[in-house]
Amino acid sequence: MRNEFTAVIERDGEWLLPGHRRFLGANGQGRSVNECRESLGAAIQLILEDRREDGLRGAPPDALRETVTIQ
Repeated sequence: MRNEFTAVIERDGEWLLPGHRRFLGANGQGRSVNECRESLGAAIQLILEDRREDGLRGAPPDALRETVTIQ
């Protein structure tokens, strides 16, 4: 599945600092825009994985688990 997110990249001295307004805490850094994208992408991926795990905690063992795909 492909997801796209819009990053806001700000300069801080020699560093570029990407962030995402929808994923608070999703931050990264890099010296190039490409490094920023990779760093922020890794942060967003970790947040999404944690949210998936958190959403399943406490679910009854007999609950149905279905995948919903959006594009």
